[in-house]
Amino acid sequence: MKTINKVQTAAAGLAVLLALSACGGTANSEPAAGDSKTSNTADISEGVQPDEAAVKLLPQSYKDKGELTVAMDLHYPPTTFLADDNTTPIGLNPDIARLVAKKLGLKLKFENTAFDTIIPGIDGGRYDFTATTMSPTAERLKVLDMVDYLNTGVSVAVAHGNPLNISNDDMCGKNIAVTKGSNAQLKHLPNISKWTCEDKGKPAINGVTLPNVQEALTQLASKRIDGVFYDTPALVWADQQQPNTFTVLTPQVDTRSDHTVAIGLKKGSPLSPALQAATQSVLESPEYKESLDNWGLDGLAITDAKLN
Repeated sequence: MKTINKVQTAAAGLAVLLALSACGGTANSEPAAGDSKTSNTADISEGVQPDEAAVKLLPQSYKDKGELTVAMDLHYPPTTFLADDNTTPIGLNPDIARLVAKKLGLKLKFENTAFDTIIPGIDGGRYDFTATTMSPTAERLKVLDMVDYLNTGVSVAVAHGNPLNISNDDMCGKNIAVTKGSNAQLKHLPNISKWTCEDKGKPAINGVTLPNVQEALTQLASKRIDGVFYDTPALVWADQQQPNTFTVLTPQVDTRSDHTVAIGLKKGSPLSPALQAATQSVLESPEYKESLDNWGLDGLAITDAKLN
């Protein structure tokens, strides 16, 4: 598969960018009438009590500090983005991070950073953990401990009505966007290119590497690219926010691969046992299902916070 680094400035005022830049609120209640999910900044962890078993596993240094720092790239609705106030992190992943911190009896500090800088930041000690829809690949597990919290998948979005007649089995020679550092770039799109194109003597898929899914969907709407290969929930969300702009192809692609996503923290961290226990407590809580339902991700729940 050929990869083209092609980062272009989004067209100012483009409707899809405005729709996707708006951000949704974490929920412990439904938005008030007239409000949207993107304006509701209620904290889902409000009132959640620490889990005593998880707290017992917490190293004293973290108890003394009283705070965890979580790294996220806040450009990926509906899992990780900013509210309409352009300040409050919202989506499933901020919900999970807040709940984990609350289960440990700690405060939480968010650091908004590019996806491909998160792992180096954790390895260098700048961040304690990440919850940013990151899969536990063999490469990541060389430097990270990872704790499962969600099951997801990947799909392809094309222009509304699919005027180029692109299919999951025929993207050969097409310009398909992936986000920098994502599994779509590193694993899934190369797999699809090999299986459906290169092994059959057809042109490889042209992977267009872009910084985030908002930029990718903006370029798709302006016909600079032919499709976007990304996490299914984010593409479905975009289609719902901007009707008659995109078509999400079905079924999902690269179903041969595991699509579990996990919290990441430094390999061998003394925090890992406590964070695993806290995550397991979150998976068993009503707030977990509430967050999934709020962000249209029901059906993606898991029950085992496995430490990879």
